[in-house]
Amino acid sequence: MTRIYTLVNQKGGVGKTTSTINLAAFLAKFGQRVLIVDLDPQANATSCLGVDKNTLAGSIYEAMFGTASTTSLVLRNERLNLDILPAAPGLAGAEVELVNEREREFKLKTALAELDGKYDYILIDCPPSLGLLTVNALVAAQDGVIIPVQCEYLALEGLGQLTLTINLVRSALFPDLKVRGVVLTMFDPRTRLGTDVVAEVNRHFPQQTFKSVIPRSIRLAEAPSYGLPISAYAPSSPGAKAYESLAREVLKGDGVKI
Repeated sequence: MTRIYTLVNQKGGVGKTTSTINLAAFLAKFGQRVLIVDLDPQANATSCLGVDKNTLAGSIYEAMFGTASTTSLVLRNERLNLDILPAAPGLAGAEVELVNEREREFKLKTALAELDGKYDYILIDCPPSLGLLTVNALVAAQDGVIIPVQCEYLALEGLGQLTLTINLVRSALFPDLKVRGVVLTMFDPRTRLGTDVVAEVNRHFPQQTFKSVIPRSIRLAEAPSYGLPISAYAPSSPGAKAYESLAREVLKGDGVKI
């Protein structure tokens, strides 16, 4: 059975792509078959894994519009033992093109159906917006959404807006959509604000906030420039240990033994 999680937050700079890549890398390290789906036109997840987004023969765009099979567009990273369905700059036009498409909110779900059973986990990285691409990612999230939340005050306001969007998608398109968990990112224990945000998120999502908290880390920021996740770039760093803990938490919650 393939589990599909969408990592989403309409606010940029909260560690969404970082969380997608590093969670995927540790899931793969624990023996899971993992696919990252880059649904962000900026293609940051694609670039962070060392793929040149400007030279791709095809991307998630072709999969969503049915001009190529999804399987044929998947790229393999042998070193990390995981796959990526990349994004390219042309994906930016999809928001406009989807408007006139039939069943426009289900394009990604249909494209990923071809991969069912080929992976243990599919993680979808969303753009920092609440447009049609993100709606497609929410509809495709058959096992729930994972919400990275930066430990800053304004992140709480964004979380409220995202919760409203999730409720709208649930009522109109996908009644079974659920929040798998909230990941607290960029935590600085030296600040009172960070501690307050952790407490506030736990108060609003007492059963859904992951215990693993991701620290603010220079190593985490450096890793993408080398085309590597933190598990390969700085495996003994606090950031690596935090994402390893998160992966263990996800697997345990899914009843997967490692």
